[in-house]
Amino acid sequence: MDGGAAPRGRRLDAGARREQILEAAVACIAERGFGATTRELAQRAGVTQALLYQYFESKQALAEAVYERIYLGRLDPRWMREIRDRAVPVEKRLEAFYRRYTAAIFTYEWMRIFMWAGLAGEGLNRRYLGTVEARLLRPLAEEIAADGRFGAPELEAMWALHGSLVYIGIRRFIYDLPTPEDPGPAVAAGVRRFLDGLRAEARRARRRELR
Repeated sequence: MDGGAAPRGRRLDAGARREQILEAAVACIAERGFGATTRELAQRAGVTQALLYQYFESKQALAEAVYERIYLGRLDPRWMREIRDRAVPVEKRLEAFYRRYTAAIFTYEWMRIFMWAGLAGEGLNRRYLGTVEARLLRPLAEEIAADGRFGAPELEAMWALHGSLVYIGIRRFIYDLPTPEDPGPAVAAGVRRFLDGLRAEARRARRRELR
């Protein structure tokens, strides 16, 4: 660890200083990826490298804090309750969830850090996708199956839906391609196509059973 000095800012309490460093790390990693050094991260935060290590004992510890902030911190516990609310038709629950989910993740920082984590082999996005599967996709699949009109979707089908909707954000923030200013209608259309496909497959399966 070398102690590359950075300009000193105003005196902050410990919580505010940690927040300052974390916000700077999020911005820096989004731009430069996980190859950014702790010296660069400290300079971005306007603190010395030695001070950065007082709050985060290693670069990995700082990466973990970024993961908590960007990924886990955006998973709203209310989504899980709403997914299971059978007083609401399942198609409305699915659309409402994906409208909220895409609104939460369609940001420069989320998309860029997710890309960089994958390229760097950090394992952070694999952990995140495991959380998405366990806490969101499997419950959604169970609710669709319980409805009775659509059959039981395979997990791979759920991932296909999920990936197709997230790709709107990838096109915008990674490839810098035109995307709808409001992705909500595209999300709604994607959910309808998905459920229509499941419904059609369920009908075909019933006809096969009757033969």
